[in-house]
Amino acid sequence: MNKIKLIIFPGYYVPHIGGLETHVDEFIKYLSKSDNYDISVVAPNIPKYKEFEIKYNNVKIYRYPAFEIIPNYPIPNLLNINFWKIFLKLYKINFNIVMTRTRFFTNTLIGFIFAKIRLHKKKLIHVEHGSAFVKVENKYTNKIAYYYDIIIGNIVFNKSDCVIAISNAVKNFISNNFLKCDNNNNHKSNKSNKSNKSNKNNSNNDIPLIYRGIEIETIEQIKEDSEITNKFKNKVKLCFVGRLFKWKGVENTIKAYKLLPEHIKDNTVLIIVGYGEDLKRLKEISENYLDNGIYFTGKKEFKDAIGIVKASDIYIHSSYRGGGLSSSLLQAMCCGKAIIASPYEGGNEVINEDRGVLLKDNSPEQIKNGIIYLIKNKKLIGIYGKNAKKFIKENFNWQSSVEEYKKIFNKLLKK
Repeated sequence: MNKIKLIIFPGYYVPHIGGLETHVDEFIKYLSKSDNYDISVVAPNIPKYKEFEIKYNNVKIYRYPAFEIIPNYPIPNLLNINFWKIFLKLYKINFNIVMTRTRFFTNTLIGFIFAKIRLHKKKLIHVEHGSAFVKVENKYTNKIAYYYDIIIGNIVFNKSDCVIAISNAVKNFISNNFLKCDNNNNHKSNKSNKSNKSNKNNSNNDIPLIYRGIEIETIEQIKEDSEITNKFKNKVKLCFVGRLFKWKGVENTIKAYKLLPEHIKDNTVLIIVGYGEDLKRLKEISENYLDNGIYFTGKKEFKDAIGIVKASDIYIHSSYRGGGLSSSLLQAMCCGKAIIASPYEGGNEVINEDRGVLLKDNSPEQIKNGIIYLIKNKKLIGIYGKNAKKFIKENFNWQSSVEEYKKIFNKLLKK
């Protein structure tokens, strides 16, 4: 039996840190366990790492030269001969399926072109991770990203053979902004309904929703950070883990902490794990509480970040609309932590009254009230944590997720 040749174009890949990166890495880890697949990953070489390596069951990783003008938006270095060597080498391989991930990355556009310029065009699957238009601190970046979305995003969604959403929030975002559904649940382009030909790939099909898996066994083997435990022994420890970008809403968590009544604030600490363009501004917002109630750990490796989560009491998910389904949120639930969550970035899909505190929005007032509620009802911290962990084990399994992807691969290749 011939192997199915799959090439993936993610916006970033490890060692770059983020939910998309771990999603792709864990996906290929489990998919490659099947001997029926020959997998390649092509991504920008940011941060600088090996240009080529083989991982897991013969998964080939190619990293091309790239740079960032805007933080978190890599651009291929087209003037570097190594980029073209990689591209031409891969172009000669007869891949069956091309997979792109998240519409606003330039690597998605490269993957789209790679799939479409072949004489015998390849099946193109786009997996979307975003649930809103880009929102960062710089308004000009937001505007540029919006127009890029309107043009390139529409093309990617409407010209792919299959579009997959990683959460309901993502699915709704795609349906409302890029692929409209008629009364028969057939998809139509937002830009034009004049011709079914331009949109035939998504007609008569709903957008598949496939949740990611979580590395449950790996997380369970990690021990809590004893330094955090001992340093804040008699304190209630609040925690956030993730990239420090505006749409993560960490500013609102800091403001919520500052709004806490003094008698609660004196016995509570907020630990923020991560890095990003918002770090300096977030430290400024922390004011007198910086290193005196609010602590920034900076960039941490996965194992260390999970250790800090395990040493904490409450995890705060404060996101705005934007991401699909927060990996950090799922990992905190897997650690058995009580969650205070905004409804965005998947919060309302995994948190309910049995598994944590689901807020109406991510405002400082709402977050503050959630913190006070759990501190006044401490027995719920353990109950919510236990239920959250059980939910993750039952619903976020990579073996099951990969099987859903395989069904789509096989269906497309039969056409």
